[in-house]
Amino acid sequence: LDKGTITTREIHFVTAKWDILPESEPVLNDIGTILIQWPRLRIEVGGHCDARGSDAYNLDLSQKRSQAVLDYLLQKFPQIAREQYVAKGYGERKPVASNKTVEGMAKNRRVEFKVLNTEELTKERERRRLMKKGE
Repeated sequence: LDKGTITTREIHFVTAKWDILPESEPVLNDIGTILIQWPRLRIEVGGHCDARGSDAYNLDLSQKRSQAVLDYLLQKFPQIAREQYVAKGYGERKPVASNKTVEGMAKNRRVEFKVLNTEELTKERERRRLMKKGE
């Protein structure tokens, strides 16, 4: 997170739904543990799909999935301040690979946790650097 984004392809959902599969919980719990260490950050939980299905369908599905991830984290980690988080679905609009191959589609199906107030991230990194030096 200290670079500004966490990207994971290890959060899985029921096909065509936004129900999080149980095998995703360890990854979500790891991410929640990281997020609570940065209480001043504002975070966007971004959902991304591959290009199967219509643009409108993928946009709606990715929004519901990103909201499901945020809801899970808020429930499991009460230390997370709801007002500092937003869920946003991008559908298929921000691919990181070609949607013409199975491998490319798999790369495009992801959840990203993006820092929105990067100035706070810079301040916190500097504070932690100074603490390591013992200043």
